[in-house]
Amino acid sequence: MKFIPKDAFQVSTWSGGRTVQIAISPEGAAYADREFLWRVSSATVELDESDFTALPDYNRWILPLSGSMSLSHNGGPMVSLAPHEAHFFDGADATRCRGRCTDFNLMLRKGRCDGRIFVLTEDTFLSGEGIKILCCFSGSAALSGLSLKEGEAARLEDGENSQLHFTSPGAAAVAVISQL
Repeated sequence: MKFIPKDAFQVSTWSGGRTVQIAISPEGAAYADREFLWRVSSATVELDESDFTALPDYNRWILPLSGSMSLSHNGGPMVSLAPHEAHFFDGADATRCRGRCTDFNLMLRKGRCDGRIFVLTEDTFLSGEGIKILCCFSGSAALSGLSLKEGEAARLEDGENSQLHFTSPGAAAVAVISQL
């Protein structure tokens, strides 16, 4: 298990706000080069309407952590997302966003890896296959003895199991990634 402190996150801007990169594979890869296998991030959407960056080589998962958002892909109908509601879409889609929020994202290289994201608000046992990136976004938690404060993260390697215990009321976003 690897602790990921807040000061290790890479911060950048996008057309609609600010993005905090929590983890990327391979380590040291640059998002701008578009040669990464997967990326976990959290972004603020600071405009009432914005357009997502097209990422044709990637599939994407997104969920609002706070606030809500509506997304339209390729001019289609708006899909409304409440806090903690995950949505999957093709990164090649022309995606329009309405609403201001803070979100959690997972980008996956097509044909190379698969994954999902979700939010935990209760103690649980994390097990199974896949790399797990867990980000405590409110309150505090312990992960098999590792303490996580709000805004801190941890990485569990493929097959590594851990007990998650919230030490104060809170929530954690989790990305699970498996290579194909």
